[in-house]
Amino acid sequence: MQKEEQLLQKRLIELSKLAFHRNIVMYSDFLNMNELNILHTLPKNLLFSKYELFGGYDIAERQMVAFLPDALYCDIIYPYQICSIKALNAKYSETLTHRDYLGAILNLGIDRSKIGDILVTETEAILFVQEAMAEFICSELTRIRHTPVLTAIIDSLEFHYTPKYEEITGTVASVRLDSLLSLAFSASRSKLVGLIEGGKVFVNGKLITTNSYQMKEDDVVSVRGMGKFQYKNTVAITKKNRSMIKLHKYI
Repeated sequence: MQKEEQLLQKRLIELSKLAFHRNIVMYSDFLNMNELNILHTLPKNLLFSKYELFGGYDIAERQMVAFLPDALYCDIIYPYQICSIKALNAKYSETLTHRDYLGAILNLGIDRSKIGDILVTETEAILFVQEAMAEFICSELTRIRHTPVLTAIIDSLEFHYTPKYEEITGTVASVRLDSLLSLAFSASRSKLVGLIEGGKVFVNGKLITTNSYQMKEDDVVSVRGMGKFQYKNTVAITKKNRSMIKLHKYI
């Protein structure tokens, strides 16, 4: 195990321990998919408390962990805020990409772990950020490439986001992971084997390296460099005993 992984394990265990002994909710920074996998694969006997995950919206890729004290009820208020980044003059603005937004934010000297997902729309970017960093970003992020921008905090209670997706239906021999990947990305199963074995495929945040992994309804699959989809359900079984399934591939 690499040193960085060991340090993260120790940090997560320590947060869990503090939640248990202090009887308060303890929060991590935003974790990426590899880091979330480390959490999911930690032996349960090493953790002192249960935990929940959230990244600001459903199917968020980068998420915070809330370690919960051993109590019947506790408030979970994740320490993040939502920022809107818009061009000051949309008419003369450049077409900005996810990489442009992220690069400009990191150039402010902010660690990547303080930043959650960045949702890029036609008119703005929505940024999920660690609470303590929000005001700093709003005051300092005034330009991305050659485009002057206005950055402002959004009330999380007024924020609503529905992911856009393409619905895909097709038949597969079984609901194995490699079969669903082939349907979702219109590629041969043999081509996708390298992605699975190469550690680039995650199901519900957990790294999966087995081609024959059996999928369950509503599982969310994330593939580094390719995208994300959700296995909704099996619609029917054909006369040839193949499964007709439905996927939602996020755009």
